[in-house]
Amino acid sequence: MESLLKLSLDSANEETIEESWEMISDKEVEDIKQSLQNETLDSGAQKIKEFLEKLDKTVLNIAVTGMSGKGKSTFVNAIRGLGDEDEGSAPTGVVETTMKATPYHHQKYPNVTLWDLPGIGTENFRADEYLEKVEFHRYDFFIIISSERFTSYDADLAKEIQNMGKMCYFVRSKIDESLRAEARKKTFNEKATLNKIQQNCITGLQDLSIESPKVFLISSFELEKYDFPQLQETLEKDLPQQKRHVFLLALPNITQNINLKKKEVLQADIWRMALLSATAAAVPVPGLGFAADLTILVKEISKYYKAFGLDEASLKNLSERVNVPVEELKKAMKYKYNENITTNMIIKMLTKVAGGGLQLTGYFLSTIPIIGSLPAGGIAFGTTYRMLHSCLDELAENAHLVLLRAFSSPV
Repeated sequence: MESLLKLSLDSANEETIEESWEMISDKEVEDIKQSLQNETLDSGAQKIKEFLEKLDKTVLNIAVTGMSGKGKSTFVNAIRGLGDEDEGSAPTGVVETTMKATPYHHQKYPNVTLWDLPGIGTENFRADEYLEKVEFHRYDFFIIISSERFTSYDADLAKEIQNMGKMCYFVRSKIDESLRAEARKKTFNEKATLNKIQQNCITGLQDLSIESPKVFLISSFELEKYDFPQLQETLEKDLPQQKRHVFLLALPNITQNINLKKKEVLQADIWRMALLSATAAAVPVPGLGFAADLTILVKEISKYYKAFGLDEASLKNLSERVNVPVEELKKAMKYKYNENITTNMIIKMLTKVAGGGLQLTGYFLSTIPIIGSLPAGGIAFGTTYRMLHSCLDELAENAHLVLLRAFSSPV
């Protein structure tokens, strides 16, 4: 198995399998290696199936809280890729509209739930009883939102959350409105204004006995701007590995950095899928002999399509947000895919890459333990590996081109 990890598909630009291998835990590495070296290919594949099933079932619960009327619900909608008036969005308003902890499942990833919590400091929910009422232990982390200075309610809640061993993050919302108000002044400077607002929030929290607070300036209507990328990176770093995987895929496709992160996450699964495909039954594709399991390929390529926001619903939401027609966004794509990924479509794509896949067979067979003794498995592994890499590269590039068209400049 060690030699498998050090292979590359050619001597130049392909990603190495070893890089993907480093994305999993030491225990998982050892379990799969033992299965491949001492048992059978099937047992190694079963270990990977268990890992992927566990990943698919990973639940992420994000609590969004703060004083009433500060933009919690709009933030919940924005993270889910929805506008305030879209079907399934959290209700918003100038008065408190959330009277109990309300779950909003992600449209594409139902295991990811954002909880719109009641506003703290209201008559119905005092800070000292708040966490018990909202079932504190359910959430992976808390985001505390304010559209002005943070209050003693916010600080007391943060201290209690931290005392209970959970992470919380301060988000200063509606920053676009604050900038528009300040822009009326002749001496207006956007960078200086942002620094002043952030420092004002930090100082206020320090005065309320919060040590070294980090405050992220956000506009829920323009997530690609201000501090949302920094918030995303902070959350990603703080989450456990499996939850980080799910969190990244669920993020709205608003910056190239997010798309690159998604590509890294998806790329790390390719070798697993290729190994599973090496155990699949033969598929009668001319020129291939034995080929990859079509079910695996359809599922994975559909996942890529969804993760990069290239489906009709995602493009429509982006179109409305940036005021660029959906057809213009579609025209920006270099590679043509149908939203409905079918087995027939995959067979056609496999046929095109058959020659390249078969040329690699001998190379793989001579170096891969267990797989090397199974010609069908070797062919399936090499073909699936190349196929998924190719599709992932093309769909990631499409996502980048759509962003460039949407925002008319590199994002």
